[in-house]
Amino acid sequence: MSAPHNRASTGSSGRRLSYPIFAGIVLVYLAIIQGGGILMRHLSGEDDFLSTRAVFYCMIIPLGVALAFTYGVISYLGWLQPVLHDDQPTRPWVRVVPIVFLVAIAGGINYGALTEKGWLYTVTLLIATQFVGWGEEGMFRGIGVVMLRGNGLTEARVALWSSIVFGAVHLTNGITHGASALPQAIMVSLAGYFFYLIRRVSRGNTLNSIIHGLFDFTLLSGSAILADQTFYPGTLLPILVYPVLVVILLAGRKRIESGQSTR
Repeated sequence: MSAPHNRASTGSSGRRLSYPIFAGIVLVYLAIIQGGGILMRHLSGEDDFLSTRAVFYCMIIPLGVALAFTYGVISYLGWLQPVLHDDQPTRPWVRVVPIVFLVAIAGGINYGALTEKGWLYTVTLLIATQFVGWGEEGMFRGIGVVMLRGNGLTEARVALWSSIVFGAVHLTNGITHGASALPQAIMVSLAGYFFYLIRRVSRGNTLNSIIHGLFDFTLLSGSAILADQTFYPGTLLPILVYPVLVVILLAGRKRIESGQSTR
C-alpha cells in the first residue's frame, strides 16, 4: 500500500485547493468552452470546422479564453513550478507511451486533405488543437494532479481519479453530440492515463500537452471533416494507440514506478 505524498512534492508552498473548489474551477473551464463555443457559432453563423473562419471563431476564441483561464488559475495558486515540472519519475521503458503516440501522429495525419485546405487552414487548426492540448493538460494533468497529490492521495489514486475526472467532463459534449459523448468519455479517460504517464516519464507537463494537441490535430485531419466523407486509412493508427498501449501497460504495470518515486 502506497503512502501519501509529502507536501514538498505537491507544490503546497502555494495556495491550497480543496475538492469542491477544484470542481468549481473545472465547471468554469467547461462553461467557457461549451458556452463560448455555442456563442461563437451563433455570432459567426458557422456550425462546423470546414473553413479557417469557422476554426478561428468556434475553436481558437473559446479555447484560447479557456487556456488563459487555466494558466491564470495556476499562477494565482502559485503552482506554476509543480504544474510544469513533475517530481515523480517512472522507469525509462515507459517512454514507449509517447513514442507510440508520435508514430501514430506521424502516420495518421491526412497530409493530402490538409494540402487541399491550404496552409492558413492547417496552421489555424494546428494552433486550435494546441490550445486544446495545453488547456486540458494544464487543467487535468496540471492542476488536477497537483491538487490530488496535495490532498494526500497515493500516486495510483492520483492516476485513477485525474483520468476519471478528465473523462467525465467530456460528457458535456452530449450538449452538441448526443449519446455519442458516453463512449467518447470512456476513451478519453483511458487517454488521460496515457497523458498522465507521458507527464511523469518526461518529468513535466510540456510533452504531454504538445502530444495531446497533435493527437487531436491528427484525428481531425483524418476525419470526414477534411476528407469529404471518404475513408482515410491513416485514421486507424490513432485508434490502434489504445489497444496497443493497453496491452503494453498491462504487461508492465508492476514495473512502472521508479525507486525514486514518492509512494
